[in-house]
Amino acid sequence: MTEASGFSRRGFLAATGATGLLAACGNGVGGSGAAQIDARVNSTEQYLYSSFPGTRDLANRASGVLIMPLITEAGLIYGGGYGRGALRVGGVTVDYYSATRATFGLQIGAQQYAHALFFMTEAALGQFRRSPGWAVGADVRYATPAQGASLGKESTEVEPVIALVFGQQGFIAGATLAGVKYNRIIP
Repeated sequence: MTEASGFSRRGFLAATGATGLLAACGNGVGGSGAAQIDARVNSTEQYLYSSFPGTRDLANRASGVLIMPLITEAGLIYGGGYGRGALRVGGVTVDYYSATRATFGLQIGAQQYAHALFFMTEAALGQFRRSPGWAVGADVRYATPAQGASLGKESTEVEPVIALVFGQQGFIAGATLAGVKYNRIIP
């Protein structure tokens, strides 16, 4: 390359570096995403504890609680869902997560719901936090909102992870967390 063309290697490297810096500005760090997620999680947590009193004791005994305040799903043969939430340990947010889901099959409609994952052991919480993308597996016990008031110590002390799906609105029958994948995010 020649200087006569007005384009040099040094100019190219400077332009590439500037583009990289500008792209990094859009990563959400320093934005209001975390505050928005925390506000939604606080509201959902208050609703959960007031509507299902047994959940407060469950959260107090848990090593950590992931609260996903709003998952939106839609499907017409192919479907998908997405939401963001926060992992709290000792009542303090330590990480933010997204939940994604893709489905295929006989389905039509849309729904929104909230859910909470109670990690009842340090091992289960550690496995979740170390995983590059954790998916709900067979080791999760589902609690229904009707059982919320009876989530006592006897029914939960041997379960590593307990999932509670609540606040459902929409037209897809039932909500489970099968096939949901969680990934750590920087809001």
